[in-house]
Amino acid sequence: MIKQLFPLKHVLGYVISLILTIIALSVAFYDISFTAGMVILAITAIIQTAIQLFLFMHVNESEEKNVVYLNIIYALFVAHAIILGTILTMIWGHAH
Repeated sequence: MIKQLFPLKHVLGYVISLILTIIALSVAFYDISFTAGMVILAITAIIQTAIQLFLFMHVNESEEKNVVYLNIIYALFVAHAIILGTILTMIWGHAH
C-alpha cells in the first residue's frame, strides 16, 4: 500500500466544515423563518458531527468499533440527560 503524502481527506473535510459553518452562520444573518432556521442548523450540525467523527477522529479505523460506537451512544445519552435535566430544572425551579 502506497502512503499518501498529501492529506486529501483532511483538506476536503476541512473545506466541507468551513462551508457548513458558513451555511449555519448565514441563518443568523438572513431573515428566514424560525422553523427553516432550526432545520438548517440541525442538518448542518449532524453533517458536521459526522465529518468530525469519521474524518478527523478516525472513528471507523479502530479495531474495536463496537466499543467506540457504544461510547458515542453513551456520550449522546449523557448530553441529552444533562440538557433535559437543565431545561426541566429551569422550568420547574422558576415556577416555585
